[in-house]
Amino acid sequence: MKRQVFYSFHYDNDHWRASQVRNIGAIEGNRPAPDNDWETVKKGGDQAIERWINEQMKYRSCTIVLIGSKTADRKWIKHEIKKSWENGMGLVGIYIHNLKNSIGSQGYQGSNPFDSFNHNGTPLNQIVKTYNPPYLDSKQVYAYISNNIGVWADEAVLIRKKY
Repeated sequence: MKRQVFYSFHYDNDHWRASQVRNIGAIEGNRPAPDNDWETVKKGGDQAIERWINEQMKYRSCTIVLIGSKTADRKWIKHEIKKSWENGMGLVGIYIHNLKNSIGSQGYQGSNPFDSFNHNGTPLNQIVKTYNPPYLDSKQVYAYISNNIGVWADEAVLIRKKY
């Protein structure tokens, strides 16, 4: 069964890594915005970006935050996490820094983007699971994510139903 998810990631730094995860095939994700479409959305300002995000999140049961080196500090990532939680969507984080980018480079592990949120006094990082593949080799990282992403998304939805 394909799961319908929204992918949240830092476009400028991680779009190549994110596209690898999105193409795994176990998950039906939101359609990526081609570069020129995204530039058009951004030119519309914050309201246009927010509308685009809201539209992309419709009918999704889970948000998968693909965590790179600078993901946690991004304004729109924070918005997507907040909106996902408010909408009752499952949330899960996957560290993608050890996947290679378009020039064959790996990144460094960024901060947990759920650290700055809480739910009724409980830090969200104690509710929302994050997964950091235990490999340095990009192919092994990809295989690990590929073998587990569906289970992680399903589990995130079940966790969210408890809150």
